[in-house]
Amino acid sequence: MVSFRDFVNAFRELGLDGKRPVIVHSSLSAVGEIRGGAQTVLGALCSLAQGVLAPTFTYKTMVIPEAGPPDNAIEYGSGKDLNRMAEFFTPDMPADPLMGVLPETIRTAPQARRSNHPILSFAGIGVDRAIEAQTIADPLAPIGVLAEENGLVLLIGVDHTVNTSIHYAEKMAGRKQFIRWALTPQGVKQCPGFPGCSDGFEQAAPFLSGCTRIAHIGGATVRAVSLPQMIMILTDLIRSQPQALLCNKIDCLRCQTTRRSALEAP
Repeated sequence: MVSFRDFVNAFRELGLDGKRPVIVHSSLSAVGEIRGGAQTVLGALCSLAQGVLAPTFTYKTMVIPEAGPPDNAIEYGSGKDLNRMAEFFTPDMPADPLMGVLPETIRTAPQARRSNHPILSFAGIGVDRAIEAQTIADPLAPIGVLAEENGLVLLIGVDHTVNTSIHYAEKMAGRKQFIRWALTPQGVKQCPGFPGCSDGFEQAAPFLSGCTRIAHIGGATVRAVSLPQMIMILTDLIRSQPQALLCNKIDCLRCQTTRRSALEAP
């Protein structure tokens, strides 16, 4: 059984020293049995990080309109059944189960704060400036703040396909962003700056080897990546190779649209 001390030792090995914030992505089932569960992981993070941030996205608020802007990687009018099941965003809405158990543990911690984006919210402890930076027009702004603070991306038992911060590098490189819509108590809200597909992001790993440290906790591999270095490296990569990190799925509308956009760019 993996203990609090096991996590502390591994996090120290990865360079957590109390002076840097982290954005964390995790699959705790990959670790194995953890004494105390997700609360143990959060406790270890809070003891060694300046602050802890996690995505608490809420995809069940999303609706698909009958019409909208072109080249938006969406089939307008295709969401009639899903639209009926969509829910209004509220600040206490649980994070999507796809996020894993740790983001929800962070969101519900007494000292945590959560941003109010109806699809792409973040929750965190000790990262108020990052939380406050997010706007409906700039949903990825919290990542930029953590980069300014020399933050780390922490991947516990997961790979770069869930590394939300790579979307920030895409944005900085000028890659096409999308528009989505969400139900809110004030009505349907348009949400620009929605990122593309992340299924191809593990292709980034070789480019990031120089700013990545690796440890093992239980059955899981854990990677800590320097956030500012990662953003710089991948922004340069995408600018020089406009189709880098895209997936190869023939039915991926976002990657197809991004490819077309890159080909049409002057």
